[in-house]
Amino acid sequence: MSSPTAVPDRSEQFAGKRVLITGAGKGIGRATARLMAARGARVIALSRSPDDLRSLEQEIGCEAYAVDLADAAAARATALAAQPIDLLVNNAGIARLQPFLDTDVEAFDETMAVNVRAAMIVGQACAHSMIERGTGGAIVNVSSISAHVGFALHGAYCASKAGLDALTRVMAVELGPHGIRVNSVNPTVTLTPMAEKAWSDPEKSSQMLARIPMNRFVQPEEVAQTIAYLLGDEARMISGVSLAVDGGFLAR
Repeated sequence: MSSPTAVPDRSEQFAGKRVLITGAGKGIGRATARLMAARGARVIALSRSPDDLRSLEQEIGCEAYAVDLADAAAARATALAAQPIDLLVNNAGIARLQPFLDTDVEAFDETMAVNVRAAMIVGQACAHSMIERGTGGAIVNVSSISAHVGFALHGAYCASKAGLDALTRVMAVELGPHGIRVNSVNPTVTLTPMAEKAWSDPEKSSQMLARIPMNRFVQPEEVAQTIAYLLGDEARMISGVSLAVDGGFLAR
């Protein structure tokens, strides 16, 4: 009888690596920060909330920067101050839920600034550092199945995530020759504070669950595990991919 397959020890998987995580205060970002720290990485956490950063510092001993990534100059200055970075997770995101006919320019522009432009700015700073040091690296942009599906009230959000997927592909093409891999993860509804706000209506959530073959929403830790996989050496030939974490939603 063969012995059971041993579970790999990943406690030092990212030892010696510095990982920058935006939107690290809550939800997917916080789960990713915890996981990466548990696997040996030095976490550099960005969030708008000083309180969230303080509690995360106490929990995992990370470096922390409070910054509003909607401010392009502040985003660039903070990203530069955080260097050198080996791994990047562009997770920060906002959702301003409005009907298409009533979507205002301010909400649309802010969504694009945080969900797409900030990923470009922070990605540029990290990629420049990786190239200058000749180290290569890996970047994961946290997108959504909203990049592929039109959800009512999510006009700005869907547009921003489709833009982030497109940016991911361009980054993968241009940065690949420098040994930098770039992918996105595209979760379905993930049980974060932002998602609970958007999907708190039982009628709305039941309709969404009915479209997910596995009949449940995603946990932040499940997305974090996928991010860690894409950052790690086991994914060393995966780049330019938008990987759905959706329980089969997009298969229908």
